[in-house]
Amino acid sequence: MREDWTECTFEEIVNSFKRGPFGGDLKKSFFVEKGYCVYEQQHAINNDFTTIRYFINDERFKKLEACVVGAGDYIVSCSGTMGKIARLPQNAPKGIINQALLRISLNDKIMEHNYFVHYFRSKLFQAQILKDSRGSGMQNLAGMKEIKIVPISLAPLPVQRAIVSKIEALFSDLDNGIANFKKAQEQLKIYRQAVLKKAFEGELTKEWREKRALSGVEVPTAEELLKQIKEERQNHYNQQIEDWKKAVKEWEKNGKKGKRPSRVSKPKEVSEVKESDIENYETLPSRWKWSRFGNVTYKIGDIDHKMPKTVENGYPYLSTGNLNSDGTIDFSGAKTISKEDFDRLALKIKPQKGDIIFPRYGTIGRNILIDFDREFLVSYSCAIIKNITSLMSSKFALYYSLSPVIKKEIKRYTVETTQANIGIASIENFVFPLCSTQEQNQIVQEIESRLSVCDKVEQSISESIVKAEALRQSILKKAFEGKLLSEAEIEQCKQAADYEPASELLKKIKAEKLAKEQEKKKTTTKKKSKK
Repeated sequence: MREDWTECTFEEIVNSFKRGPFGGDLKKSFFVEKGYCVYEQQHAINNDFTTIRYFINDERFKKLEACVVGAGDYIVSCSGTMGKIARLPQNAPKGIINQALLRISLNDKIMEHNYFVHYFRSKLFQAQILKDSRGSGMQNLAGMKEIKIVPISLAPLPVQRAIVSKIEALFSDLDNGIANFKKAQEQLKIYRQAVLKKAFEGELTKEWREKRALSGVEVPTAEELLKQIKEERQNHYNQQIEDWKKAVKEWEKNGKKGKRPSRVSKPKEVSEVKESDIENYETLPSRWKWSRFGNVTYKIGDIDHKMPKTVENGYPYLSTGNLNSDGTIDFSGAKTISKEDFDRLALKIKPQKGDIIFPRYGTIGRNILIDFDREFLVSYSCAIIKNITSLMSSKFALYYSLSPVIKKEIKRYTVETTQANIGIASIENFVFPLCSTQEQNQIVQEIESRLSVCDKVEQSISESIVKAEALRQSILKKAFEGKLLSEAEIEQCKQAADYEPASELLKKIKAEKLAKEQEKKKTTTKKKSKK
């Protein structure tokens, strides 16, 4: 710390701070259509005050006067997502804070507002206020006593202003860099979709088909493959029936305990593709054919909608919440069910290696290919697409399920309710560009050779964004250690009319506070003596 800086406590730089009311002081029954605003945690987290959901009347407002906030006050989230700070703008209406917020009124005679905000957002300060956070399940910011004694590095006011100016210039450059990185990320997403679009129009394998034609090598037509698929689906169904019969006998042998195993349904024949179904899509190569997803898979389905009971150390039972955006599965947070429930439910549809998990509620189409062996089930919030791996490339089916055509098909069939969802029958009806198994494998190679380059570029961009954010904290660290300004910049600050060492400034503020407290005591004593 420089010689003209000083260390003080959080309490010494604020006029007041107050946690929002708890319990029955702010029940929903007190809310009215118009009145004083109730500021919530979302306002501090998003630094956005355009939407106010709740209001209270004048009577309740007066009772909660200690928790009032107005223009220029700071609010801090202190439960769950903790330590986020925002300042109420000048046009913000007067209101009160709820229990998830802390109000801070800064003494701007001792600390410049933007200096305070940057200091508050630095890891240096955040680590101090969050280290003693407590609570079961949802964390809570430390109590008032702990926050009051958090140490703060205080610089002279002209130095604070210079530090803020330099921080914001450096942050502006960082923000521009990060914006460019994020723009590049968006462009990569567009490129990925362009690759998938061309792949399933036959463009990526056009040269491959021409070379094979010149050499006299013919690949099977989609029509021929479709016949093989139909035969395989029937054979698979016959085997399922045999397995079901065995399960029923076992159930009867065990005294018909629990539910009777459900009979397996026959392979569903989905209607042929009509011209009107594909009029907005590109024409396929001559040996390809438009089919439907339900006709090129063993089955598309989900398990019973009645939720099985949770047991410890059972079989994983996944929901959409266990499916990560990077294509991985979080088994650690999954519900687990008994072997009895697992065996019963698995008879209807059991996810296996080569199948696709297709979320059909909420985030529809964030699909995952199962490329491992493990016993688990997936709730009815997802469909299981059971690929015929002996005749079809699972990766071809996966990439197609992520393509622009499927996005359009999803849009066509999605039911928009409180939570968007799509039915099994709709997924079965999705149009599917079928080509030979050999060409499917070649298309997968062509896609992956291009997307692997995307992955490397995207990883590099992500690492650069992380480094930029780390640099932001490095700038703040230097700033509040007194190492950001050059000697020339510090010398210039010392020429300012209001320059004085921070320790002298702190003494004046303490004297002012003491005088106010003494005056308050005198006023209180006079009122009591009159009574």
